[in-house]
Amino acid sequence: MKAAVRAEYGPPEVVSIAEVDRPVVRDGDVLVKVHATTVNRTDCALRAAQPFIWRFFTGLITPKVTILGTEFAGEVEAVGRDVTAVKPGDRVFGYNDDGFGAHAQYMTASPKVALALVPEGFTYEEVVPGTEGSHYALNVIRSARIGAGQSVLVYGATGAIGSAAVQLLKNEGADVTAVCATEHLDLVAGLGADRVVDYTATDFTQDERTYDAVIDAVGKTTFGRCRRLLKPRGIFVASDVGPGAQNLLLALVTPLFGGRRVVFPIPKDDPGMAEYFKELIEAGTFRPVIDRRYPLDEILEAHRYVESGRKVGNVVITVSHPEE
Repeated sequence: MKAAVRAEYGPPEVVSIAEVDRPVVRDGDVLVKVHATTVNRTDCALRAAQPFIWRFFTGLITPKVTILGTEFAGEVEAVGRDVTAVKPGDRVFGYNDDGFGAHAQYMTASPKVALALVPEGFTYEEVVPGTEGSHYALNVIRSARIGAGQSVLVYGATGAIGSAAVQLLKNEGADVTAVCATEHLDLVAGLGADRVVDYTATDFTQDERTYDAVIDAVGKTTFGRCRRLLKPRGIFVASDVGPGAQNLLLALVTPLFGGRRVVFPIPKDDPGMAEYFKELIEAGTFRPVIDRRYPLDEILEAHRYVESGRKVGNVVITVSHPEE
């Protein structure tokens, strides 16, 4: 089968297309014939081992994971004898940040990972970006215990995490102020934001309003810059470790003082997460934002584009099977 592989850590150029063996189906596995996947921040971080701490989990010198890809959508090709949740022929989508492997024509996953049937009337490309950024966004919202009636500012509202966060927050009944660039004001307003701030025209940190929570969805601001935006017991929610890994330390220290504090959510695997997003997609209350599509053969360009920091929402990879 064809797959995007890498044998070392580094820039996008370490990724190449190669012929590899189709994965073997074990008793508890689902073999998926992949029709669509994504390239996202997680893939780029793991590919480059940035931050360095990745190496302690994925191989200190040489990466253990040679085929990246967390999000997948495709057809169940085969199942192990212990699998009863899905059957061959089912159209599925999901998220696998344990074994990865979605940047290939076939991948195996355990049914214990986030896996759901593709909603009727939707294509593989439409649903495949519905779990990675949104998974992090949901984890942020739940970790910070953000709910109805609370005021929230989302910085970086056009990324995969931010665009999902705006929609999920509105589903929770929060009042949402979204921060983005001029060219994306209409897009973000269309996602449901109550108010949109153009950071290219004004310094969002000088906003006269204060918020119950500020979510940094792109890892490009700090608690220090945003502190004045928070109510006396407001929360700064970080999606990245921050300069000098400061958010890890601040998440431990700031709660001790009883005032404004930093929350650094640790992503949790939730097998029911894909089903949750399936229901939202079916109901029309959540739609993954898609920026660009690339074929698998051009995945190197997708890595370059994602790493440029210019993507809006998600970058989808289409996977063909011409030999069939």
